[in-house]
Amino acid sequence: MDHNLDHTMALLARTPAALDALLRDLPEFWTRGNEGGKTWSPFDVVAHLVHAERSDWIPRTKMVVEFGESKTFEPFDREGNQRESHGRTLAELLDEFSRLRSDNLAELRSLNLAPQDLARQGRHPMFGSVTLSALLATWAAHDLTHLHQLSRILAYQYREAVGPWGVYLGVMNCDAHSSAG
Repeated sequence: MDHNLDHTMALLARTPAALDALLRDLPEFWTRGNEGGKTWSPFDVVAHLVHAERSDWIPRTKMVVEFGESKTFEPFDREGNQRESHGRTLAELLDEFSRLRSDNLAELRSLNLAPQDLARQGRHPMFGSVTLSALLATWAAHDLTHLHQLSRILAYQYREAVGPWGVYLGVMNCDAHSSAG
């Protein structure tokens, strides 16, 4: 399937409401639980999404548009969510994510990207040459990855409570990868 910017933006616009509906006002049992070890909780995931809204998608998009491959993207700090979450509540993070996403989508629209712009190349510090189209498609897939991760983390809290039905619940049987962010 080819990348369609309108489709990507439609999905990106819905993530804040999906997170809000899933997480707002849940007891800390749900929002602070994780999958064991150094894995992330829903709170950590939302902080990560806030951090990515600030330092990843739009800054890199603007770099591709302005500099092409002549400037390499700054490496993404995968632990930057620790700074975002310090002293904050989940409600504050959800509100901030919603505001940042709205602002970022408005900025993306203001770039008036044409199909030929989506083929422009940027330089990723690990992958080398990447297209703007791939970056923007990854933004949407990143959201979906974390929505999947959230459902898995939440389900994990009931891993014992579901008893034998766990064998039929796919969310209970996917490999954990929340430590990878």
